[in-house]
Amino acid sequence: EAELDPSKNYIFGIHPHGILSLGAVAAFGTEGLNFSKRFPGIKSRLLTLQNNFQIPVYRDYIMAHGLASVSRSSCQHILNSGPGCSIAIVIGGAQESLLAQPGTLDLTLKKRLGFIKLALVNGASLVPTIMFGENDLYEQYSAKHTSWMYQLQQLVKRSMGFTVPMFNGRGIFNYEYGFLPRRKPVFIVIGTPIHVDKVEGGNPTSDQLYELQKKYIDQVREIWDRNKDKYAPDRTQELRIME
Repeated sequence: EAELDPSKNYIFGIHPHGILSLGAVAAFGTEGLNFSKRFPGIKSRLLTLQNNFQIPVYRDYIMAHGLASVSRSSCQHILNSGPGCSIAIVIGGAQESLLAQPGTLDLTLKKRLGFIKLALVNGASLVPTIMFGENDLYEQYSAKHTSWMYQLQQLVKRSMGFTVPMFNGRGIFNYEYGFLPRRKPVFIVIGTPIHVDKVEGGNPTSDQLYELQKKYIDQVREIWDRNKDKYAPDRTQELRIME
């Protein structure tokens, strides 16, 4: 929705997580959508959990796509590597993956302040990004919060940093069962950057954090309202900020 100044650094906040964040990988982990041509001078790195780099073979696969760790030290290193160096974070994380249902956009965002602080400490502009259709790629078997399945998913999340949604896509020779995504379009809208002034001393106040978070959430809502009828005509409900 706007050009990006290559002399600045950016934090792309990606929503929603979906089951596997395939839209984020396509847009920020490959050149399949011509990111470097659309935003010349912007060198963006898609971030993932540090634990993923401890898995043999898979580690090499994600490194080949240029993914980096979402740890604070990794984020700051990239943002301070020069003009245009930017990071892309799927903000909702594992908790949001449990909310992924076709026709919906439920975001885990109210308690997410880490990327807000990162922007203030480093003076990096925030760029809200919505992946319309990401939640339509798979169907998820939702578990009630009181069920043993949900408790197990939360235990895995607390201990490993990720969780295991019970989902279903399509197969190679059928369209009803499998691990491949459904043949649904994903429209990725990269919003207008929210320019952030660097906080001297690297210790933003609570007021500064929540003020910037409100601006960010308001812009996420605006992107949804501008594009929902075009890119989510079959939605079953409106955008919801869950937690």
